[in-house]
Amino acid sequence: MKEIKITEIEGIRVGHAQDLNAATGCTVVICEQGAVAGVDVRGGAPGTRETDLLNPVNTVEKIHGVLLTGGSAFGLDAAAGVMQYLEEKNVGHVTRIMKVPIVCGAVLFDLGVGDHRVRPDKKMGYQACLNASDTDCPEGNVGAGMGATVGKVLGPDRCMKSGLGTFSLQAGALRVGAITAVNCVGDVVDPETGKILAGALDEKKASFVGTEKIIIEQYENAQKSFGENTTIGVVVTNARLTKAQAAKVASMAQNGYARTIRPAHSMFDGDTIFCMATGQVDAEVNAVGVLAVKTTEQAVIRAVKRAGSLYGLKCWADLMSV
Repeated sequence: MKEIKITEIEGIRVGHAQDLNAATGCTVVICEQGAVAGVDVRGGAPGTRETDLLNPVNTVEKIHGVLLTGGSAFGLDAAAGVMQYLEEKNVGHVTRIMKVPIVCGAVLFDLGVGDHRVRPDKKMGYQACLNASDTDCPEGNVGAGMGATVGKVLGPDRCMKSGLGTFSLQAGALRVGAITAVNCVGDVVDPETGKILAGALDEKKASFVGTEKIIIEQYENAQKSFGENTTIGVVVTNARLTKAQAAKVASMAQNGYARTIRPAHSMFDGDTIFCMATGQVDAEVNAVGVLAVKTTEQAVIRAVKRAGSLYGLKCWADLMSV
């Protein structure tokens, strides 16, 4: 296996748009020729768009883009900009009247950072498409990761800055990549050592308290609010998959969250993963799924390691010695 860029997967372009002052943004993964897709939603508080049509029993076979966005449910408005861009390119699902672009999406809650009155909208979604590249994919405080934070079990004053990460691998002709915006209630850990990389901080903001420990200690407090969260992502592959197989790959990729986020899939998160398969290479679905787990795992880690401090929130680089 060798590491590649997600944009080296043929037919895939990735674009970001963000507002630094408002600390929000969106990311779009575009496949103009269409990709067979699936989705897996594990968290208890998801915000999504066009996920029902990915059910294998439903008609539409391919999608043309996935939007990852901040702004909570307001951010879904950015999908209109993605649709406008694709319509201008004459890209979409063929109907009797016209081509209709199929754009799926998922949101994260970043309204607690920056200016909550500014959310990704149609204009920002369109700009993300204009910024889309098949050569590069910036990470950290960009796109949907602009306002992302982690470790919110003790409130916004004790959390850390996160962001957006991507990681991709090639095995023979098979290519699999992942892109994630990490905004979890829990801690992000190194799966090899179990060491916390970013998460809930102590009162001095110098060390970690352990989110799972806090949740267990507060088991009697049913009204406890841990804020609004969600980790969202896309797995992209050049494998030839059916809709059911793409859904299975997305399901397996959730293990990448489980290996790196503690806890994952809580009632306070809306953890969602899409899978897009461009169909150039024959590949056994389990092999694709294993690579999806590995790339998702590393994308989560890179999301916190590539993020920078913002609005007084510490980042991984600030606590490297912890």
